Amino acid sequence: MKKKPENWIHGMSMELKEKKKKKKPDNVADNPGILPYGSNVGAPAIIPAEVETWKAEKVIKTNKYFKARYDEIKEEYRKLIESYEWSKLVYESDFKFEPIKGETYYLYQKDTGLFLSLIEPEQWNQIFIGSFRLDSNDKWEKVE
Repeated sequence: MKKKPENWIHGMSMELKEKKKKKKPDNVADNPGILPYGSNVGAPAIIPAEVETWKAEKVIKTNKYFKARYDEIKEEYRKLIESYEWSKLVYESDFKFEPIKGETYYLYQKDTGLFLSLIEPEQWNQIFIGSFRLDSNDKWEKVE
């Protein structure tokens, strides 16, 4: 059996003293200079930043963005519906030929309804509705 040193009690008390020396009270920080807040009672008071003004500014900015985006989408939708209506009108008109994509055709009105023609409005006297071109998606585009 190993014999304990004679001053083992004295050695234990030295260890306890060292532990007590290392232990700090709860209100003391190791490096108080790098903390983003005060570390003792005498430190300046922490005052929360005024976020209400910041929030209000951001809400206004965000609302403007969404309103502008909504208006863009609404205009795009309006154009889409208009394009659909023109395509529907041309497809429902009377024509006896197969249109070539990219060519311009002319829509006229007669007593029995609408008809599509190759003849330009300046070449004859008919009620002219508009000029149209068939695009690659088989959609009729109104030519201004």
